[in-house]
Amino acid sequence: QVQLVESGGGLVQAGGSLRLSCAASGTIFEISSMGWYRQTPGNQRDFVAIIIRGEDIEYEDSVKGRFTISQDSVTNTVYLEMSSLKPEDTAVYYCNMALKRFSDEAYYYYWGQGTQVTVSS
Repeated sequence: QVQLVESGGGLVQAGGSLRLSCAASGTIFEISSMGWYRQTPGNQRDFVAIIIRGEDIEYEDSVKGRFTISQDSVTNTVYLEMSSLKPEDTAVYYCNMALKRFSDEAYYYYWGQGTQVTVSS
């Protein structure tokens, strides 16, 4: 059983900052990637940032220069440092982990429960 537990969301004013954390527990295979996605009512869940095998990083264009993703490989925790927050960043943020099973190299995907980030103008 794999579980992702998120924390760090909250209410901040525009220009403020937050740090989101997502800790993975349970049976962990090889971590292919850990990332962050966000979703607003009536919309799809959109990509925000990803770190692949603890090294290669990609960001959605609107968060470049403002958000930083990092991973602690010892604790299997992924972080999202958010600064210069804007009202349009308001969303439920979900962490995601992709695991690769050794036996058949199959991929498994897991989601955190979501944490609300609200940025007031």
